[in-house]
Amino acid sequence: MVHIETLEVGAEAKDTAARLSALLRHLFLFDRGNMLRVIEESGLSMTQSKALLEIGGLGEESEARHVSELAETFGVSVPSMSRAVDGLVKKGLATRVEDREDRRVRRVAITARGKRLVETLLVVRQAGMEAFAASLTAAQRRKIDAAIEALMDREDIAEAYARMKAVAPQ
Repeated sequence: MVHIETLEVGAEAKDTAARLSALLRHLFLFDRGNMLRVIEESGLSMTQSKALLEIGGLGEESEARHVSELAETFGVSVPSMSRAVDGLVKKGLATRVEDREDRRVRRVAITARGKRLVETLLVVRQAGMEAFAASLTAAQRRKIDAAIEALMDREDIAEAYARMKAVAPQ
């Protein structure tokens, strides 16, 4: 069962949300769902995919994470995340490592094979975004750039952009 927090949202925000949803749907499927295809071919569940991308640092170096941290990040139970991590370990995409401070605690780290899959996913996603951006007219690109730039004062978006720029192939 999915738990969704409901907020009081005005008509203007609802319209913005609908526009964003339409854009995201279009972006997700613009490249014929190539990212979904790569995930599907990997045999990973959605929870495993999210965990792998998280422990993979979306392409940058990241520290090993505790299963409970991953569960909290994605709003799933610890047993559910533990099963997902077990699957990643069995596929050779992740490993359980000793915590540096408490040897009784095990953390989840990405393997070289897992990093290669994360890199593949990032390359496929970036290629889809680039193909979409190339399909826009110069005027449309300027407008979308201006809209996104207006959001860069949000720390979470600015950080995500900086991380993506750092790992994006040039």
